[in-house]
Amino acid sequence: MGLKSLNFSYLKSSPGKKFLMGLTGLVWAGFIFGHMAGNFLLFVSPDAYNSYGHFLVSGNIIYLIEAVLILSLMVHVFCAVNLVLNNKKAGGGSRYLVSSSGDKKVSLASKTMAIQGSLILFFIITHLRGFKFGTPYETIVNGVVMRDLYRLVIETFSNPIAFVWYMIALLILGFHLSHGFGSIFQSLGIKNTQNAKFFNKLSYVYALVVTLGFLSQPLYVFLLKAS
Repeated sequence: MGLKSLNFSYLKSSPGKKFLMGLTGLVWAGFIFGHMAGNFLLFVSPDAYNSYGHFLVSGNIIYLIEAVLILSLMVHVFCAVNLVLNNKKAGGGSRYLVSSSGDKKVSLASKTMAIQGSLILFFIITHLRGFKFGTPYETIVNGVVMRDLYRLVIETFSNPIAFVWYMIALLILGFHLSHGFGSIFQSLGIKNTQNAKFFNKLSYVYALVVTLGFLSQPLYVFLLKAS
């Protein structure tokens, strides 16, 4: 079944909420991949990493991006909680996403999506507190005064407690994405019994790339830069 026409009554239904979860999940999946790719500038040089961070926040476009991400997150969480409560009332357990088309059993990742989502939400809050609102170190790159995010990253991941927490949180994120990325296409009506295997594999590949990509930065700092 293709993308369904959007109307208020449909969006209020369980299929509509799953559609919204898929749409908002796609927004965050794109952001997560872009964020992961941009972080690789950490391996190039402090100036390259700081210039990248400065570029992202130096224009008004950042406010639009943040607004879209916050709205998407709020809708995603609201729909997830609503579906969990409705499923419990109906005696359907705590899953808010149906299992992948053609799957004979529900995976552990699918069964624990709500728990994973709660932990990831907590991780997002701590991540923003530590980096977006963290110590405002300054540096100068090509005559431009900008925030020294490189120093903040080195300082953060040199701390064993912060390092362990980030490793755990990123593994949870990868576990969440291993099912959630494929579920996006199912919720949007794109994934079906004919292409389920392809989207399941795509979900695992995406989750693996993103997880390893994000893990590389704290590992690099803690094992090499902090030693």
